[in-house]
Amino acid sequence: MNIVVCIKQVPDTTDIKIDPKTNTLIREGVESIVNPFDLYAIEEAIRLKEVNGGKITAISMGPPQVESALRETVAMGVDEIILLSDRKFAGADTLATSIVLSEMIKQMENIDIILFGQQAIDGDTGQVGPGVATFLNIPQTCFVKNIEKIENGKIIVERLMEDGFDKVEMSLPVVLSVVKEINTPRLPSLRGKRSAKKADLKIITADDLQLDEKIIGLNGSPTQVVKIFTPKHHKSGEKYEVDSEKAADIIFQKIKELQ
Repeated sequence: MNIVVCIKQVPDTTDIKIDPKTNTLIREGVESIVNPFDLYAIEEAIRLKEVNGGKITAISMGPPQVESALRETVAMGVDEIILLSDRKFAGADTLATSIVLSEMIKQMENIDIILFGQQAIDGDTGQVGPGVATFLNIPQTCFVKNIEKIENGKIIVERLMEDGFDKVEMSLPVVLSVVKEINTPRLPSLRGKRSAKKADLKIITADDLQLDEKIIGLNGSPTQVVKIFTPKHHKSGEKYEVDSEKAADIIFQKIKELQ
């Protein structure tokens, strides 16, 4: 079984900086971590390999510093790492990112499962997994909490819902976005850390993928951040001491006044 895990390196939540000219995150020189949700996708890939055999490839798009995140996946148990890095990719929104990742995956042979974390903590959109599935024209589902069975070219998963879970059956290959309820990520082993230092990193550019500059990076991103600002904190408020029966009426009245 051949598995791809798409990961993202994100700024540490305590050290976020914004470029005032482009309204995009400044990633160079900022302390970064592997997107926490992606660790669950990595762990699930490793567990699938332990049962079914095969190979795991981790892919990420970003600046050269993303190499450290990819090597961390090797320390956990990933076999191959690929970095999609080119200034032409800079400023990509979820659409442009999905295009680049899908084009890379198209060049890989016999991929069975493509895993994503539920979402990235710097954007919280959860759109890239479904976007990649769309460009690859293969089945996908999100919020996967359990992979129940893989058999005869089909996969059955449990998808987390607000009131329980669904069981979904799909034909391979598939794209799955997993939630943190699916497993507990392992810590990198000492042997894994040694392997990570020696692992070959394949760097792919826009020219390697033969991508038109009009559909990647800022040029290919219809989502544009117009303005970013720090919200003002207001400590003022109104306090009412009433019984529970009247509380709902007061809240409703205040909402009507704001409309």
